[in-house]
Amino acid sequence: MRALLVVNPAATTTSARRRDVLIHALASEMKLEAVTTEYRGHARDLGRQAAESDDIDLVVALGGDGTVNEVVNGLLHAGPDPDRLPGLAVVPGGSTNVFARALGLPNDPVEATGALLDALRLGSERVVGLGLTSGTPGTEDEAVPDRWFTFNAGLGFDAGVVGRVEQQRERGKKSTHALYVRQVVRQFLGEQHRRHGPITLERDGADAITDLVVAIVSNTSPWTYLGNRPMYTSPKASFDTGIDVLGLSRLSTAAVARYGTQLLTSSPERGPHGKHALSLHDLDRFTLHSKVPLPLQMDGDHLGLRTSVTFTGVRRALRVIV
Repeated sequence: MRALLVVNPAATTTSARRRDVLIHALASEMKLEAVTTEYRGHARDLGRQAAESDDIDLVVALGGDGTVNEVVNGLLHAGPDPDRLPGLAVVPGGSTNVFARALGLPNDPVEATGALLDALRLGSERVVGLGLTSGTPGTEDEAVPDRWFTFNAGLGFDAGVVGRVEQQRERGKKSTHALYVRQVVRQFLGEQHRRHGPITLERDGADAITDLVVAIVSNTSPWTYLGNRPMYTSPKASFDTGIDVLGLSRLSTAAVARYGTQLLTSSPERGPHGKHALSLHDLDRFTLHSKVPLPLQMDGDHLGLRTSVTFTGVRRALRVIV
C-alpha cells in the first residue's frame, strides 16, 4: 500500500519528536511519503494531488479538524467516488479532534496510530456521509465555491465565536477551551440579533422557518467537546444519514442560560430543546437566508460573511479507515 501522510507542523498536541515517532510507526507498515504543510490550503492541494494520482491508496491526515477538512476538500474536489478515490485515515493532533473522535478513534495520537495500524491489518473501513455547502442561485453568494464539511457548520452566533477565536490565535493566543468560553461570552455581549433573528430556513415541501438567530448544522454527533465532555446539539445526527439542524430564535440572557445548561448536560438521547429551539433530522437539502451578512463556519474554520448558503447531505461520500 502506498500512502501520503499530510502533517500539520502547527498541530497543537504533537511535538516534532512525537510526530517523527508516529511517522516511523506508519512507515513500518506501508510505503509512506510524508509532506509537511507550509501554507493555508496546502493540505487541500495535497489531497487533490492524491485524488488525481493513480498510485496513492491512502491519505493520512496528522493534525486537527482544520487539516482534515482541507484534505477532504482536496480529495473530493471533483466529487465523491468512494470506490475510486484514496481512503482517508486520521491521526488526531489538534485541540478538539471532533471528526476523529466521532469515528471512535482515541484522542491520543499515539493510541490513534495504533488503532489505525490495526484497522489496516484487518481491512476495517467504512463509507461516511458528509455535508456540502454551495452558493445559492440567484443570490449575491451564488458564485461562492462549494465546500465540504465533515462534522458541523454554522451560520450566525457560533460562527462568530469561531471568528473571534481565530483572531486571538493570530495574535499568538493558544487554542484552549478556556479561550473558546471567553469568546462565547464576548460574542453574546456583542450580539445584535438576540430577539429577532435574521435567518430563514427554506426546504422543499415545507413552510419556511423564520427569525432564527443561529443555525447549527450537524453531520454527526456530538457537535463538539468541552475538554473530554461531549456536547450534543443534534443527538440523532449520524455519518449514515443526511444532515441535522438546531435553530434558536431567541438569545436573551435567560435563553442563553437555559440552552447553555442544556448543552452542557446534553446526551446522545437529548439535546437543547424548548419554545425557541428548532430541531430537524436527516435532511437532504435546505437553504439558509439572512437579512444581513452573518459569519459562516465549517469544521471550526471561519469563512467570512454570507447572506445565503445551501446545504446538502451527501450519503456515502468518503471511504475512511477506522
